[in-house]
Amino acid sequence: MSETASKALGVSDTSAHANRWKALVFIALAQLMVVLDATIVNIALPSAQTDLGISDGNRQWVVTAYALAFGGLLLFGGRIADLWGRKRAFVVGLVGFAAASALGGAATTGAMMFGARALQGVFGALLAPAALSLLAVMFTDAKERAKAFGIYGAIAGGGGAVGFILGGVLTEYMDWRWTFFVNIPFAVIAALGAYFVIREPEGGRNRNPLDIPGVLLSTLGLVSLVYGFTRAESDGWGDSLTVGLFVASAVLLLAFVVTESRVKAPLLPLRVVTDRNRGGIYLSLGIAIIAMFGTFLFLTYYLQVIKGYSPIKTGFAFLPMIAGMMVGSTQIGTRLMTRVPARALMGPGFLVAAAGMLVMTQMEIGSSYVSIILPAMLLLGLGMGTAFMPAMSLATLGVEPRDAGVASAMVNTSQQVGGAIGTALLNTIAASATTSYIKDHIAGATSKSQAQLVQMQGAVHGYTNAIWFAVGMLVLAAVIVVTLVNAGTPGSTAVSGSEEGAEDELAVPVIAH
Repeated sequence: MSETASKALGVSDTSAHANRWKALVFIALAQLMVVLDATIVNIALPSAQTDLGISDGNRQWVVTAYALAFGGLLLFGGRIADLWGRKRAFVVGLVGFAAASALGGAATTGAMMFGARALQGVFGALLAPAALSLLAVMFTDAKERAKAFGIYGAIAGGGGAVGFILGGVLTEYMDWRWTFFVNIPFAVIAALGAYFVIREPEGGRNRNPLDIPGVLLSTLGLVSLVYGFTRAESDGWGDSLTVGLFVASAVLLLAFVVTESRVKAPLLPLRVVTDRNRGGIYLSLGIAIIAMFGTFLFLTYYLQVIKGYSPIKTGFAFLPMIAGMMVGSTQIGTRLMTRVPARALMGPGFLVAAAGMLVMTQMEIGSSYVSIILPAMLLLGLGMGTAFMPAMSLATLGVEPRDAGVASAMVNTSQQVGGAIGTALLNTIAASATTSYIKDHIAGATSKSQAQLVQMQGAVHGYTNAIWFAVGMLVLAAVIVVTLVNAGTPGSTAVSGSEEGAEDELAVPVIAH
């Protein structure tokens, strides 16, 4: 770190700088835990539902309770990290997440399970932006930042697929409760490591009073949006409550933007999102996640229901995607990020992922894993890994240190909302195409076995139709990146303040435009 950068961050000694790589280990471990938890519970859900007597109508709340709390409170969590200090918010988030996981593993009723999942979401919303913003303020050298965010991006992208493997192993060989208990050692090790190793740079806190109207409007608006998409998936887009939730979300979020433009100390300073590079990152990342999350779901169903894979075999079938993400993030992204503009990595990255999706549209009942799924997963992982890495870095580079928490929270918010939209939207497209296919072909089935074949063909037809839509989403993400993201290579940095409040604090070195 240069002397200038050290002064800009208020680092009076070299402790924060010296411990940064050790700190990355514990930050990455915590990120892995949060990402794993998003998918690991899905594998265990059928067993947990049976044990706890949860009805089919209520089982969605195991996923929804977490999504609502996490998605709704992310901006608030990011602001708390800026106010308390990222290290403190990080450790508190880890301890709370561990306690909530213990409660979930010990659940004896459905209500206890739902409450535990909501608590996991609350502490996850504090933990996730604190982790990313710690990286943002600790790694300021361009080459080191590229390596750190390469590792973080690989975990953020590939951790969900690892969750399928771990969830399958724990559920099949131990008990579904271990999909919750496994979080505890992750959290304890990360919290202890963070407490003793992380030395957060001084002078980057935002000590302004909390923007209570902003907190209420953003939380209610995001909860309405996420729940609206969740209900659309189960009750249809024309359901009166679904429509009401979307209308309420639009009104609340519009009121939030108006409020933030007028209050003295906003929850989300609009300067964070109106920058064309950060705005382009948030938008493209959210759209790419729509494609990715929906595809995870279809592949899981295809492999288990159509191909008859076990949960463990399904989990291992995702390994090529993880390998692709690791190569894309830590090799391609890290090596090229300091040499080429971000959009020269992100745009092609999204297009390579779209090519992988395009291969997946050729799926049929009899398709072999090696000829279709394997190359599709490799391309998807390689493309998303290459795109995620500069996205994670660029989304927090150039913000004032006091805004690092909310800028990080916006990355997580775009991912969370994108995931909710992707699951609901692509599921609806798939269900509609499946129904239409079965209606057109079922008359020709003269036996029970033929009728079952038509049902399976209809399901695969639905998956491929939805994946075509995902291809379009990834192409759109690439277009947005090429159009909006115009930052140069991170190799040329300068210390600069933002338009607002530059006289108070100096910014982390920004990408030269």
